[in-house]
Amino acid sequence: MFSVYRAAFLGFPFTINLVEAQQPAPKPQLELRVQHDYLALHVNGKAPAGTTAVEYRFVDAGEISKDAPWKPLATSGQDLSFKLDIPLPTSRWSEVQVRAMKGTEVLVSRESHWPEDKLKLLTPDRIQRLPDNQKREWEAYLSRSKLRSESEYDFIAAECRKAGLAASAPAPASKAELEVDSDTPPEWFAGENAQKLASGIISYQTPTGGWSKAVDFTQQPRIPDMHWTSNEGNPWHYCGTIDNRATTEPIKILAGVYSATKREDALAALKRGLDYLFEAQYPNGGWPQNYPLESGYHEAITLNDNAMVHVLEILLAIADKKPPFVFADDALSAKAKASFERGIACLAGMQLKLDGKLTVWCAQHDPIDFSPVQARTKEPPSLSGAESAELVKFLMRKAPLSEQTKAMIEPAIAWFEQHRLTGLRKTKNSLGRTDYVVDSGSSEIYWARFYDLKTGKAIFPGAEDGINYATHSEMAAKNKVAYDFMTTKPRDLLAKEVDRWKKRFEKNR
Repeated sequence: MFSVYRAAFLGFPFTINLVEAQQPAPKPQLELRVQHDYLALHVNGKAPAGTTAVEYRFVDAGEISKDAPWKPLATSGQDLSFKLDIPLPTSRWSEVQVRAMKGTEVLVSRESHWPEDKLKLLTPDRIQRLPDNQKREWEAYLSRSKLRSESEYDFIAAECRKAGLAASAPAPASKAELEVDSDTPPEWFAGENAQKLASGIISYQTPTGGWSKAVDFTQQPRIPDMHWTSNEGNPWHYCGTIDNRATTEPIKILAGVYSATKREDALAALKRGLDYLFEAQYPNGGWPQNYPLESGYHEAITLNDNAMVHVLEILLAIADKKPPFVFADDALSAKAKASFERGIACLAGMQLKLDGKLTVWCAQHDPIDFSPVQARTKEPPSLSGAESAELVKFLMRKAPLSEQTKAMIEPAIAWFEQHRLTGLRKTKNSLGRTDYVVDSGSSEIYWARFYDLKTGKAIFPGAEDGINYATHSEMAAKNKVAYDFMTTKPRDLLAKEVDRWKKRFEKNR
């Protein structure tokens, strides 16, 4: 199309013919929304103007076939809206496609896929770059994890389908962390309270063999179509975890109950729990926070809240056939010993260096290269003052009295000695929250929970803004504080544990 424009230049009139660019016709838009529950796919949307027919096709597993037949999809109203519920023959679906037709011409098509939880750390490209033998081990591990996840989804879907429910009910929640004191007398495990607790624990064991956290095992046993987690928004979050003593504490309790009562259901659940720990262990000896794997920092080898330490404590007790695991036979003992030794080797490989010298550990490490990784905003890659103290205490008390153990412990002790924080006083700020202020007269000694990986200086990450502040007060002035950013754990380690460990080591040389 031509347009004529008349203009003047230096007083002389002239005419310009401009060619207007032809704008392509806007592409028809097809609105498509897909939701799913345990029973069906819920598809709805609107077709574009000019549509004479809407069609869909669907598969429940694998890639959609190019030969799959298209089925008519009824529309209603002038806006050509459509709505469809597709029954799910299994718990998972692969792909659904919808297309708008104008006679035999496809105006526009849209597709939606199963929302797979793609791993962030154990990505396919990273696995492919590993040496062949390691690659095969990791591929087998990831395949098992995926199958376990699918199996659990199928299990709960079948229960909900039988009950006619679209989703499972959450398990009863508990804010308290499950823990039974280590000095609990054996007779307690034969009592009524322990029996009730054991029955609840058994009922909430996941099909893979682990347990979730924040579940009240005493309120009521799990019933069909009730989930294994108490998470209402995302029931698969922490569905099998070693976080907050989940899995490890139920195993210890069931071992105590079996030793006291010889309950066969307790023994069966206990053995499944141990198999869970063996299966969840990474090929390099570490443990993820959650298994089957959950993407994000949950894939990391987790020392936070002593998760891996609690696993190692159980394995060592089984290897040595110590109470409450005196029932362990030689095969189970040997398996636990091998798993424990791989875990210790993993710890040695993860110990961080600063300026060429071994220091301590991060709260969570990359599952492949052992580098420190971020967890939540307030948990940056860093040198850990709190988790490292608990880990070193464990190594001093229970790890083999070997040169490998000594090589981990001694640099960590030196690091703790050099990173005390003095001249601080614990107080309450104007909002009534805990703070630590400068006070040269204070005799208090602290260690930060986090230290910078390059400078070795204490850092205080903001839970809201993600900024690493130099002081606790600066961080607390701009962020909500619901976390322990200081610790005194290394104090007792240095004052009590070091001399005891040195004597033990020298005695057993």
